[in-house]
Amino acid sequence: MQDLDFNLSQFGLFLNNDNIMMYFHLRSNVETLGRKIMSGDVIELPHLKDEYALDDSLVALKRFYVVQDVTRPTAGFSQTWYPHLLRAKCVPLVDSQEYKEILDADAGDGNSLRDLLSTYQKNIDINNQIIAQAEEDAPQSGYDTKSYFVIPTRENGLVDIADITSTDIDASTEQAITDASVVLRSPKKDFYVGYLTGDGVPPNGAPYDFGISFPANPATGSFYLRTDYMPNALYRYNGKLWIRYEDNVRMTMNNFGNQDVASGPFEEKAVRKTQKGTFINNTNTATIAGQVVPERQSLSKALKPKADN
Repeated sequence: MQDLDFNLSQFGLFLNNDNIMMYFHLRSNVETLGRKIMSGDVIELPHLKDEYALDDSLVALKRFYVVQDVTRPTAGFSQTWYPHLLRAKCVPLVDSQEYKEILDADAGDGNSLRDLLSTYQKNIDINNQIIAQAEEDAPQSGYDTKSYFVIPTRENGLVDIADITSTDIDASTEQAITDASVVLRSPKKDFYVGYLTGDGVPPNGAPYDFGISFPANPATGSFYLRTDYMPNALYRYNGKLWIRYEDNVRMTMNNFGNQDVASGPFEEKAVRKTQKGTFINNTNTATIAGQVVPERQSLSKALKPKADN
């Protein structure tokens, strides 16, 4: 047992409740362990067991501490200046990979120590709920401009109205003339240009197709989204050429990368497409000359030196 020290290194006054100092006799420590105690060693303290936990556990909760630092205290030197004591600074054990063997042990009631002592899964569940709420509040980065109507204009500033003749009128055009008296062309440029405003969706809810190659006979003013570009690029056909309209730069606010989100709290959520997700975290393989090799290769392996002869 020991007194708690005040921590004055931060703003305010804090108690280091989690840190404990333990003293070991140097020779006895070496005879027991075969070596001196060192950082990373785990110590179980039976006198700190909690028999009256606040949950429904029927066993006493054990207390494990990890040695963080080992020093020689000033009180551990004899009159001849020989060291006899070791002082170990210990902190509570956390659920991490290096302590898996301890946390997987049976607690006595059929559960593992991880089920009783670890808060890892609870923290993950809380974090997933926070992310799910953030996805609901702000599903994508940047600014949503889909609800804004864009009036197409000509170079002289007038509204760009389609030239309709009697031979051009079909069922859809006739309906448009009945509703609005005029038919507007699609906008020739993106008027909402700024930081993360491009979403790859045509303005005014205009229909569009998508794919990896342009269609053969497009209509003037039609839109097409190229999905083989990263980010995806939206093009508009001006009657002769496909003109780049905007890029789909808005993306999800999470860090999924390319992992599967077919189930769980993020089911059917859009997956962020970035260089990190498609190249750095690339785990795909390719078959070259009958040999399966990973697509992600370091330059030292991809560009091997060869002899000139």
